Amino acid sequence: MPPIPAALAERLEALLCDADGNLFPSEEPAFVASADVTNRFLAAHDIDLRFTAEELRLATTGKNFRTTAADLAASAGRDVVDLDTWVAAEKEVVTGHLAQTLRPDAEVTAALTTLSTQLTLAAVSSSALSRLAGCFTATGLDELIPSARRYSAEDSLPTPTSKPDPAVYLHACAELGIAPEQGLAVEDSVPGALSAVRAGCPTVGNLRFVAPDERAERAEQLRDAGVLAVISSWTELTDLLRPAPESALTTAGGAG
Repeated sequence: MPPIPAALAERLEALLCDADGNLFPSEEPAFVASADVTNRFLAAHDIDLRFTAEELRLATTGKNFRTTAADLAASAGRDVVDLDTWVAAEKEVVTGHLAQTLRPDAEVTAALTTLSTQLTLAAVSSSALSRLAGCFTATGLDELIPSARRYSAEDSLPTPTSKPDPAVYLHACAELGIAPEQGLAVEDSVPGALSAVRAGCPTVGNLRFVAPDERAERAEQLRDAGVLAVISSWTELTDLLRPAPESALTTAGGAG
């Protein structure tokens, strides 16, 4: 895969990383925990619908629980009762489960360590900050992306939202003091990619933690969403962003 064009790479100041399913394989275990709360929410609102963890994952990847619950209620013609209470309950259950389940990933850690010498690393997520805190600690990423550089569509905005709304990316760029075109986003989901692209951030699709039998379709969907490239590992991203060898620059500059 060829490097990102030099004109684009030269203006980059930050790497804006989606968290769930991108920095760590949190989506599957999260949906195991979330399905129980979601089904209790549906029962409490007299909605005749239930999800397995896998069904919930396929139906709602890229959305946070707040958006999922509101969408399910609206589809059934129900008014949501005590949404903030349900959001807090889901957050607590999922955060606890992820903190016990996730482990460090050597490839992710190595790639982020390398990339941190070139770019400011930040996390841009639909998930709550408390959930992110548990995940980052469990996966050993606290020092590479500290809490001050984590931005949540649930907690960091005046009005909570979720991807594909571009608000959280625009907020992250503003907080980092960069223009959107100076932040390279890395996203595994289509809603996430759309959020970044709509904000004006150059975006790379990442299949590292996508199920193998879903990768071909996801790659096509990510390209349709407007990503610049699709990678299958974090190592590929370091290759995409690796500066050209000085000898090559010298040869190119001295040609003619």
